[in-house]
Amino acid sequence: MITTFETILDKIKAHQTIIIHRHQNPDPDALGSQAGLKEIIAQNFPDKKVLMTGFDEPSLAWISQMDQVTDKDYKEALVIITDTANRPRIDDERYTLGQCLIKIDHHPNDDVYGDFYYVDTSASSASEIIADFAFSQNLTLSDKAAKLLYTGIVGDTGRFLYASTTSKTLSIASQLRHFEFDFAAISRQMDSFPLKIAKLQSYVFEHLTIDESGAAYVLVSQETLKHFDVTLAESSAIVCAPGKIDNVQAWAIFVELTDGNYRVRMRSKEKIINGIAKRHGGGGHPLASGANSANLEENQAIFRELIAVCQEI
Repeated sequence: MITTFETILDKIKAHQTIIIHRHQNPDPDALGSQAGLKEIIAQNFPDKKVLMTGFDEPSLAWISQMDQVTDKDYKEALVIITDTANRPRIDDERYTLGQCLIKIDHHPNDDVYGDFYYVDTSASSASEIIADFAFSQNLTLSDKAAKLLYTGIVGDTGRFLYASTTSKTLSIASQLRHFEFDFAAISRQMDSFPLKIAKLQSYVFEHLTIDESGAAYVLVSQETLKHFDVTLAESSAIVCAPGKIDNVQAWAIFVELTDGNYRVRMRSKEKIINGIAKRHGGGGHPLASGANSANLEENQAIFRELIAVCQEI
């Protein structure tokens, strides 16, 4: 059932335990929205038990780390899932054990799940939605909560470079900047990466295939990941690299998984690509999507579809 900020707040007030989930292989927005919401609830309702669950991603430990959550914690709990479009991507499948489930997201609502859902596809990020929720409901924010939500917004907008950045995004970010935290340090953290990621990025540029239509792709094998000592999650740092080339309009990065399948990360400067992602077991935003591929043949099929999209007038 579609819901409102008022209903979400009522559900929080009605439950003693709140457990917050987000998607697998988290990014700054997943962690920022999850941890930011926890901080807001904990500050405004100090008598409540508020927990976060999911895999701790070492490369993003500077944002937040998870709690130890037991099965018993889910008894009569309110479960809130942020920044997660579909159920298979939810980190920690125990999300079904709670008494009530709320989805808060900014991706297209292709998988309608939860007892209640709040989905705003015009929002730049889940963190923007959480901040909007807090401000609209006159909830108290700490400096820590503001920093977490600002981090999520900066992450999903590419430091306000992407088309998803709206006047509302900037307004909310401006409100968050009234709090005390080192906003420049957040941008520096996101703009820096280990030497091994720099080497992998060089590999991407060297092996990138660019079609005359402006479509491009690169394959990153398990062997390549091992060679550079990079994990699947860490490899997400290279997703925007092909877009720095002026004649590349849309691109796909095929990252081989341990089972031989491929995680497909797709980005575009202007052409709509999430239709391709949906046809290949994924989805996402019009200009930033993810998909799955079973083999090299499907990789090539995806690239042909990408070429066709780039050729459209």
